[in-house]
Amino acid sequence: MYGEILDHKDATGTPTPAAPDEWGYCSMTGSALTAMHYQAQDRQVTWYGVGMTAGEEFDTFMSNDVASRLNDEEGQREFESHLRGLANTGFARESLDEILASNAPEERDWAVGEAMAEAYLNREHAVTWPWNMERDKRTPKASLPGADLVGFETIEGETRLVLGEVKTSTDANSPPNVMNGRSGMAHQIDSLATNLTLINQLLKWLLPRCKGTAHETSFNAAVGLFLNSGNKAIALFGVLIRDTNPNEQDLRPRGKTLAKNIQSPTTCHLVALYLPCVIADLPRLVVGGGA
Repeated sequence: MYGEILDHKDATGTPTPAAPDEWGYCSMTGSALTAMHYQAQDRQVTWYGVGMTAGEEFDTFMSNDVASRLNDEEGQREFESHLRGLANTGFARESLDEILASNAPEERDWAVGEAMAEAYLNREHAVTWPWNMERDKRTPKASLPGADLVGFETIEGETRLVLGEVKTSTDANSPPNVMNGRSGMAHQIDSLATNLTLINQLLKWLLPRCKGTAHETSFNAAVGLFLNSGNKAIALFGVLIRDTNPNEQDLRPRGKTLAKNIQSPTTCHLVALYLPCVIADLPRLVVGGGA
């Protein structure tokens, strides 16, 4: 299988859902939320594009799954519960209500795109996220350095570290500019695969966020596998959020380039999500604005 491009099309050339690949990923069979437009593979790199369908399931996905990641609803509940336990007078409770009411909603397109990528990968690839990046912000609307995606995946009892990048683009070109250059997705993913200084910093950041939690077992298993593989057993994801028509050229050139550099047992999935709305509408949709 390695070394050849696998396009899933029927006799008429129409894209068809892919079967599970050799790494055990779920087949992308399409649903009320998504429809497969293309998929291909070159050695360790797979790329595919899915269209997201306007309708009730998309609205629910945005206002529930994506909003939960974007707003760190789990962390917000813990924060509010702890502070309410400290507010033991009427005046203190009123003061706390003012603090809680001042929480500013995230309105940047790319931040919603990152939350969408996390929600999608959890739904379709069963990637778990041990930490929400929202908790690391020191100031409102801060941009944090490092990988956009840090999590774990478990396939057939084997847990791997997941690292990845997310790009949100309205660029009409295919591929869009966010895929190219030193700040482009391809270069960033290649760095996640080979730059041990970067991986060192990410592991140093991740350990205290997993230690003593339900995710510590996954951290230990994933890092143990990574070390025993010669620092190569890692799952890389690149997610591109688009409000243009599906076009395989969004991913194929970068996928073929990455395939020349990424070595087994590293795996890499490039995913393009084509929206049923313009990217500027994403902040409104996460608060239940409808499509």
